Amino acid sequence: MITTLIPKSSVLGYSKELEIMSGTELDEPGQLKRAVIDASAGAVAGAISRMVTSPLDVIKIRFQVQLEPTASWALTKKDSPLKPKYNGLFRTTKDIFREEGLSGFWRGNVPALLMVVPYTSIQFAVLHKVKSFAAGSSKTENHAQLSPYLSYISGALAGCAATVGSYPFDLLRTVLASQGEPKVYPNMRSAFLSIVQTRGIKGLYAGLSPTLIEIIPYAGLQFGTYDTFKRWSRVYNKRYRSSSSSSTNPSDSLSSFQLLLSGLASGTVSKLVCHPLDVVKKRFQVEGLQRHPKYGARVELNAYKNMFDGLGQILRSEGWHGLYKGIVPSTIKAAPAGAVTFVAYELASDWFEANLT
Repeated sequence: MITTLIPKSSVLGYSKELEIMSGTELDEPGQLKRAVIDASAGAVAGAISRMVTSPLDVIKIRFQVQLEPTASWALTKKDSPLKPKYNGLFRTTKDIFREEGLSGFWRGNVPALLMVVPYTSIQFAVLHKVKSFAAGSSKTENHAQLSPYLSYISGALAGCAATVGSYPFDLLRTVLASQGEPKVYPNMRSAFLSIVQTRGIKGLYAGLSPTLIEIIPYAGLQFGTYDTFKRWSRVYNKRYRSSSSSSTNPSDSLSSFQLLLSGLASGTVSKLVCHPLDVVKKRFQVEGLQRHPKYGARVELNAYKNMFDGLGQILRSEGWHGLYKGIVPSTIKAAPAGAVTFVAYELASDWFEANLT
């Protein structure tokens, strides 16, 4: 009988290699299937969030594209001829409902859905890919071990990719949502043709630069804050659930309520920090386009040289308050939007993963 001696180190190395393969390549879904799961879950989450929060978004846009000051100091000046069409959340809500009916709160919702579905699909797919690269694994549970700054960077990169891929629909959504009755643009097609005729194809990307500058801190804060709150929730679970023998939930699993709170926090923080850049972006998106006189002055074509010039002009003519026009509906919207998006994504992702893998 011939006996072959195999070094122990070789056996250990081979077994370790098998373990690595079984822990990554064999047990994890394929990269294409994982991308499909992330994109599909992101599309579902984005569509649900958009439908729920559209009324607040319409109100926010009406405030943002309004050149007339809404600050109390400006309104009390007797010699000021500038009287805003919209002033105050409840009054604006009542005016839109009276003049446009309930459907007015979902104005521009078709291009908004056409924007948000590819946006969230690209965003979550890229986010998972970047996190997988950083963590060295495509397993979601391993992404929780990433440091906070990597979570912020991953979110910023995902936001930039999603913005470039869906921007024309974002611009059309703003144009349609900013108009009241009577409509200047009856539908998305007429708005598209008017923009192309007056500003060319590049007009569909008007305001892209401030948008990208805005989305880097916004998406970074949104995803970074979300991951931070999830991390704190896991620490809380380990501290308090582990001491309770009657607890049926493992300490690493988060409840829907904890995911909701994490989403609320991420949406609120990111919106409060980045709102002035969003105001400038909206001004770029509607500059030079028609606007019914009863809704106030329009933003003239080439009114702002660049983002910094836009910030300066708004600050000089409308004050600090001008940079935060629409902040109340925007913040009220950001909290549930972030919560609904992240909870819907987590649930949809789990469902797709269970049924597609």
